[in-house]
Amino acid sequence: MRILLVAENESALKKNHKVLFNEHPEAELIGSIPSIQSSVNWLMKHPMPDLIIMDMACTDGLSLSAFHKIKITCPVIFTAEQHHYMLQPFLVPKNNVSISSASAGTILNKALSEQNIIPTNPAADKRFKSRFVIRLGDTIKSIPVSDIAYFYTENKSNFICTNIGKRLPVDHTMDEIEQMMDPRQFFRLNRQFIIGFHAIEEMKAHTRSRVIVKLSPSTKLDTRVSVDRAHEFKKWIAE
Repeated sequence: MRILLVAENESALKKNHKVLFNEHPEAELIGSIPSIQSSVNWLMKHPMPDLIIMDMACTDGLSLSAFHKIKITCPVIFTAEQHHYMLQPFLVPKNNVSISSASAGTILNKALSEQNIIPTNPAADKRFKSRFVIRLGDTIKSIPVSDIAYFYTENKSNFICTNIGKRLPVDHTMDEIEQMMDPRQFFRLNRQFIIGFHAIEEMKAHTRSRVIVKLSPSTKLDTRVSVDRAHEFKKWIAE
């Protein structure tokens, strides 16, 4: 996400920069502008950013005046040291938000979340399975996820295949397992397989943009990526 900061006060720029980029390191600062007119000039020469963070007031006027000089189509967050600015009506696009610099971290993150400005990564927040408890008769084993190469279905039963080739029954459906596993590390190839990235030994192109995945430990079962998952699989291995 590309962000433009507009603030006359250098300390305000640093404050906004610290709050935003400490919390969202994936964001890219594309400019720090000291005045309204400079920001208008900048916007006339560059593509519209994904987000603008503006001080409510600069010495050359209120930041709202920028909307009368150029069409701003991206969301804008206003910061204000003086709270009386927050009482004024904002004649700006409805997708813009305004905040006070008080409690900047909390308010800024709330505003970003409500506006869907910062893309969220559900996988980063969700707790995924770290180990599976396997029962073999009277014996109970705990298998760390890091030891699992893949999950598979055979003869209507589901199994774990460990990195060293040990095969163990698992009391979960494949759909349940798919929800338990971190999608950054495991992928559902087809109805029969959920594989760990580290288990891929080789990949070969197949018909209709499909891929055959050779796994380690090896298996004689069908490890072709299903047609409806082929596109997502290619994205997954490229991430």
